[in-house]
Amino acid sequence: MGGKARRVEVLRIGHRPGRDPRLTTHLALTARAFGAARMYLEPADGAVSDHLRDVVRRFGGDFRVEGISEWKPLLRKWPGTSLHLTMYGEDLDDVLPSLNLVEPVLVCVGGAKVPPELYELATRNVAVTHQPHSEVAALAITLDRLLGTPRAGPLPGARMEVLPTPRGKRVVEREKGP
Repeated sequence: MGGKARRVEVLRIGHRPGRDPRLTTHLALTARAFGAARMYLEPADGAVSDHLRDVVRRFGGDFRVEGISEWKPLLRKWPGTSLHLTMYGEDLDDVLPSLNLVEPVLVCVGGAKVPPELYELATRNVAVTHQPHSEVAALAITLDRLLGTPRAGPLPGARMEVLPTPRGKRVVEREKGP
C-alpha cells in the first residue's frame, strides 16, 4: 500500500529492570521523538516510566510508557500490523509497500534474549540491516520510514524549547505551549 502510518506504538519485550534502564530509556526517547504514541514495557519499570513522564511534561507531546506483565496477549489482540525488528527478518524497505498502514502498527523490540514466540506471533519480522546493530538505530529508521522524518521544533504542550545553535546548548522555558 505504501504511504505513512496513521498510528504507531512500540512494544519493548524483555526489559531487565536495573540492568537495561539506559537502553530502554533511549528506545522510549526515540519512540517519542520520532512520533510513536506509546511504548508498552515488559516488564514494567516505574523508573523508566517516571523519567519519560518528566520528559513529556517538559518537552511536550502526549507520548506515554505503559508497563505490562505479559506481552503475548497484547500482540495476539493487536488490531493492526505488528513488525518485529530483527536482523534476521525481511528487508524493511521491501516489506513497507505491502503493509496496510491505515491500521495501527506495533513495532516490537526485543531484549537480550528474544523469545522464539515473537518470531511466530509478529505479523512480519523485518530488518533494517542484516548485521548486528543497535535496536535504537533500527527503531529510529523504522519510525522514520513509517511516520516520516520528525519536524524540528517544540511539540504541543512543551514547557521547554531547544533553540538550534552552532555551538553550545540553548534551552528556553516557554510561557505557554505552542
